[in-house]
Amino acid sequence: MFWPVNLASIPSPSTAVWQLGPVPLRAYALCIIAGIVLACIVTDRRMRSRGAPPWAVLDIAVWAVPFGIVGARIYHVITSPDAYFGAGGDLVKALYIWEGGLGIWGGVAGGAVGAWLACRQLGMSFSFVADCIAVGLPLAQAVGRLGNWFNNELYGGKTDLPWGLQVHVMSDTQPGQAMLGPDGEPELREGLYHPTFLYELVWNLGVAGVVYALDKRFKFGRGRAFALYVMLYTLGRGWIEAMRTDTATMIGGMRLNVWTSIIVFLGAAAYFFLRKGTQEFLIPDIDADGEPAKGFTSVTEAQYQAFLADGTRPDAAAAGDGDGDGDGDGDGTPRAVTDEFDDPSDEGSDLSAQKTTSTKD
Repeated sequence: MFWPVNLASIPSPSTAVWQLGPVPLRAYALCIIAGIVLACIVTDRRMRSRGAPPWAVLDIAVWAVPFGIVGARIYHVITSPDAYFGAGGDLVKALYIWEGGLGIWGGVAGGAVGAWLACRQLGMSFSFVADCIAVGLPLAQAVGRLGNWFNNELYGGKTDLPWGLQVHVMSDTQPGQAMLGPDGEPELREGLYHPTFLYELVWNLGVAGVVYALDKRFKFGRGRAFALYVMLYTLGRGWIEAMRTDTATMIGGMRLNVWTSIIVFLGAAAYFFLRKGTQEFLIPDIDADGEPAKGFTSVTEAQYQAFLADGTRPDAAAAGDGDGDGDGDGDGTPRAVTDEFDDPSDEGSDLSAQKTTSTKD
């Protein structure tokens, strides 16, 4: 139930866990799952519009999601050691993911490892996948932040702003439930607090919109759309992180995640401005006899459109990023092929039956 709403504030749920018979339904986990589903849907549309078959995003998610969750939890545990290794800490609770505590940087790193392994299996360019997920990932993060709202966690300092957040005192003995006061009603902390989870949620939605718009306009390739996402996200995460009041490792008077945001931003900015390359598209590989083979070749949009139009296929030496830097570029000499290429956006495309191995990354 909700505490009676002050019209000049944002209420918080008093319950984050519901029982379906013997099965607990945890809001935090449901938000993460919903975010993953949304990211897969958005990424699938972007991948298919650039030549990938409909099944590809699921094959990648099977690897990236578990690696990402494990990486996110490991990062949280390492950067919040007192709760698990310090006096009174409980190392077993490092396994209690449903109670909250996932670090985005560990999630991105772990998910990237999983996606890279999937790309190796599929024969698909890793940078192609990274650029395609650059819109879906911040959307997933936005949905996932709702889990912090249900858990009454990760809020900032006190405020008298009209969007101040009511925060419940959560029970230690009944996880996911607010403590009850003498009157039997859920107990609230005194005052209102900055809803930092909401600030990050809104920021992530903005990041997704900006990346989508700029990528559509400038057609970033070779991982630059993903680098743009990282740059924009870290810009917001830095100042939002500084507002939070939960326990964190401090270095030089700043929270560890603020330092991490600064370092990651600089790395992403360097990559974005130094790396060149046009937007990547995929065409399925064939063997020496012209039969479908495992793998995809990354090509430019013009080469992809030519392939869709009449089956013109670039030679292996001609395929690449098209930026002239020698990374997979060739002389651009095309050759005709006789096998028919169906639009990958068609659910019935023959591409759905093809698997992949070779990659240009």
